[in-house]
Amino acid sequence: MEFTLTTSIKATAKQIYKSWLSTQGHTKMTGGVAFVSDKVGDAFTVWDGYIKGENLILEPYNRIVQSWRSTNFEVDEPDSQIEVLLAENNNHTTLTLKHTNVPESGEHYKKGWEEHYFTPMKKYFEFLK
Repeated sequence: MEFTLTTSIKATAKQIYKSWLSTQGHTKMTGGVAFVSDKVGDAFTVWDGYIKGENLILEPYNRIVQSWRSTNFEVDEPDSQIEVLLAENNNHTTLTLKHTNVPESGEHYKKGWEEHYFTPMKKYFEFLK
């Protein structure tokens, strides 16, 4: 299974990119404890260890590709993958999230992205100004 979600955030692509790939920034923008790096090949955990993965491709301020799995994945299920695309337009950035290789039981991740990423991110960047 795979899906694509898009949202608009009142922030620069650079602000979103740097926050996504920083322990302090990721924790603040989502509200869940994160340990993140901005180096390809480094592992990360977010949402208090509920999600873990590895940075696969990093194109500063444009694209983040990470392997991704939650504690709900079965042991024999392969990691899924997320691709975050950032397109800046005036004082907003369109964030497109492509989540691929999602287990068939993963329909709820769509709602999770909205509730645990997009909504808190919008609030965080709105008050960051």
